Amino acid sequence: MSDPDPIYVTKPHMPPLEEFLPYLESIWESGWLTNGGPFHQELETALAERLGVEHLSLFANGTIALVTALQTLRITGEVITTPYSFVATAHSLLWNGITPVFVDVEPGSCNLDPRKIEEAITPRTSAILPVHCYGTPCDVEAIQAIADTYGLKVIYDAAHAFGVKHKGESLLRQGDLSMLSFHATKVFTTFEGGALVCPDAKTKQRVDFLKNFGHSGEVTVVAPGINGKMTEIQAAFGLLQLRHLDEAIVRRAAIDATYRELLGGVPGLTFLSQDEGTVGNFAYFPVFVGEGYPLSRDALHARLRERGIIGRRYFYPLIAEFPMYRGLPSADLGNLPVAKAISRSVLCLPIYPDLDLATVDRIAALVAAP
Repeated sequence: MSDPDPIYVTKPHMPPLEEFLPYLESIWESGWLTNGGPFHQELETALAERLGVEHLSLFANGTIALVTALQTLRITGEVITTPYSFVATAHSLLWNGITPVFVDVEPGSCNLDPRKIEEAITPRTSAILPVHCYGTPCDVEAIQAIADTYGLKVIYDAAHAFGVKHKGESLLRQGDLSMLSFHATKVFTTFEGGALVCPDAKTKQRVDFLKNFGHSGEVTVVAPGINGKMTEIQAAFGLLQLRHLDEAIVRRAAIDATYRELLGGVPGLTFLSQDEGTVGNFAYFPVFVGEGYPLSRDALHARLRERGIIGRRYFYPLIAEFPMYRGLPSADLGNLPVAKAISRSVLCLPIYPDLDLATVDRIAALVAAP
């Protein structure tokens, strides 16, 4: 008997192919493949309505969206950010000639610690780039208060935070700009893709110029833009994903609840807390392996892989440990003790809509009794 297919941390929900074919036929018949076609326009409108925001601009991927966000707000000098994220967060700064300044995170949320932000501000600081890690909201009120006091911009990396609500309002309305990722591993996907949520029409117009080479018309270029446009095929897949999104989130919530029920009493394992004021999207299910658990995090990771369960140490190593960053003064791990500890204890378990609860039970049983 052949080994079963491996179970990964996440997989995109793939609706029936026959549902996608009419979109493809429409694209083929029109010949409009990119450059703000009808599906692109329809998806922008649909997402703005779904997410409770007024102005949203689609991108080919989230990284280009983040690079463009920094250009949009003309950010320079130093930007305070987190070492506990995917590398694209910091890479977007380097691509803009900006120096990342890493500060530590809070143990309960894995998000930037506002107390550490204020300590890191210098005359060269122009912005704060926090991450809503795993879709858990940052302390947005404290961060905004700091930004207002020191005259700083705030750009949120909300790659994990699609649809998340904070105190009854879309989390994406916080800060000066919020970036979304629609990568294949995300709750909502367009294969690759992303978006910027803008506070007003004027900002969206600048974003749209910058993502299309700076064109403001057929013969006019007003900014040194980039090619960040989303294609019609990506947009069409996004429209199809939206039709199934509510059901997908219900399934994710059931998986999250099952893990919490079955693993809640296991010594040495902890989870992120669930804030009653937050409507989450169940994007990830990280567990933190500590004292009292019979295996180390890496040993548990290896044990699960032996059974075909591919957990992910997300995020490990820290961004600050990679060669292009570890020479920065702020990358000294002695100043990042919480982030370091979390990165060496975290293991994300599989969670995606097509993962059946019987398999979740099996995964939980292996974790509970390795």
